[in-house]
Amino acid sequence: MTGALRLAVAWATVLAFAWFGKTWLGDLAQPWFAGGLFAWLLAVIVWSAFGVVHEAEDLAHRLGEPLGTLVLTLAIVIIEVALISAVMLSAKEAPTLGRDTMFAVLMIVLNGVVGLGLLVGGLRHHQQSYNLQGASAFLSVIIPLTTIALIIPNFTSSTADGTLTTLQAVAFSVFTLALYGVFLLIQTSRHSDFFKDAQEQTVSGSDAGSTSGGAIAKHVFLLLANVVPIVLLAKSLAAILDHGIAALGAPSALGGVLIAAIVFTPEAISALKAIARNELQRAINLCLGAATSTVGLTVPAILTIGLLTGQTVVLGLKPTEMTLLAVTLILSMQTFSGLRTTVLEGAVHLVVFFVYLVLIFSP
Repeated sequence: MTGALRLAVAWATVLAFAWFGKTWLGDLAQPWFAGGLFAWLLAVIVWSAFGVVHEAEDLAHRLGEPLGTLVLTLAIVIIEVALISAVMLSAKEAPTLGRDTMFAVLMIVLNGVVGLGLLVGGLRHHQQSYNLQGASAFLSVIIPLTTIALIIPNFTSSTADGTLTTLQAVAFSVFTLALYGVFLLIQTSRHSDFFKDAQEQTVSGSDAGSTSGGAIAKHVFLLLANVVPIVLLAKSLAAILDHGIAALGAPSALGGVLIAAIVFTPEAISALKAIARNELQRAINLCLGAATSTVGLTVPAILTIGLLTGQTVVLGLKPTEMTLLAVTLILSMQTFSGLRTTVLEGAVHLVVFFVYLVLIFSP
């Protein structure tokens, strides 16, 4: 019943904005009205995102790991890319939005969610185990992807201010998609056992295989039915968000943080629940998978939009942000270099996350 109500509210909101959205969005000068529209859209999008998580978790149970978490991660990242694209395709240019959102996702997921999860898991279970090969595989892709996308543009001499030439943009997009594609093949076929808990690899996968195709198709349909309203409402939310940041004089990076927080909150909750159940491997697949998919799919998307529309796309991070990214990557390598995690790793990740939050408002 809840799922049916959620879908009804989401699609009713889509229809309302299809009919009246142009008029409503043209009257954002009134703060209370703009705030009300923002709250309405935010509530519907977040509620729909929870619907996506619910259906994806059902699929995860039926398909098993790592396909289950991969479905959820890709669904969430598609929502994120849709929101970024909506802002970029609106009237006002947002050259740093893609960069800010990707960086926010990395900080929120790799430091905030991982830190809180390891802290809670350590307090509850003392030590938690996971598959080291899977974590290493994720990091071996995350490190070059983030370096190519967010650091190298600051050091190229062909352009300034963290941008890329047309040749570089096309080449980097192809390289990023190719690397991400190879990783997906590894994750879903050849070395899928890397992304399963070592203690569960002896368990037969017959339960997932016995699931009927009709049941899987049903959940796929419901997942898409929850995703599509989010994508359709993304442009309206982006317009209000852009107007609000400009009106309040807030830091431009705040837009990326809000998009990342809106989109990844349901997935973060799913990861924290998994850690509480002592399913650290599932949480790692969600968190590190989100970081990998975000960069792997967002970079080609925003560079393509920039090339097609002639917009400037700034990818290079600021010096303080590059430092935080480097610390995060080194810390992640250290955290996932052993077979077990403790409270200490969680506390260190959280400290880095809090530093990131402070620097947003006091750069």
